[in-house]
Amino acid sequence: MEDKMSRSEKHANQDHKKGKKSVYIICCCALLLLFIGGYFFTEYFFADKPNDQNLGDKVVITLPTGKKVFTYENLIVEENGKLLYKGDRNTLDLTGGVIVYEDWD
Repeated sequence: MEDKMSRSEKHANQDHKKGKKSVYIICCCALLLLFIGGYFFTEYFFADKPNDQNLGDKVVITLPTGKKVFTYENLIVEENGKLLYKGDRNTLDLTGGVIVYEDWD
């Protein structure tokens, strides 16, 4: 005589490791693709590009407070009697500072 089982009993008797293994492989592949995509994203958008502009000689500016500013000659401008540092993102007032041409590292 044949052993009759319902669908739910057949499903309960099946090995579920196969499904867990495929989910694990899919998650690992997705994580690997995420890391590879992140690497190329950072290389493309945050690449270190050499600065093509001529910055001039290296200078050290000693401020009246005693602090020193290490910068390049072409980033220093004089406007309205004030000595200013104009960088990529900010402008600093260096009025009263003494400029010394010095090779710093």
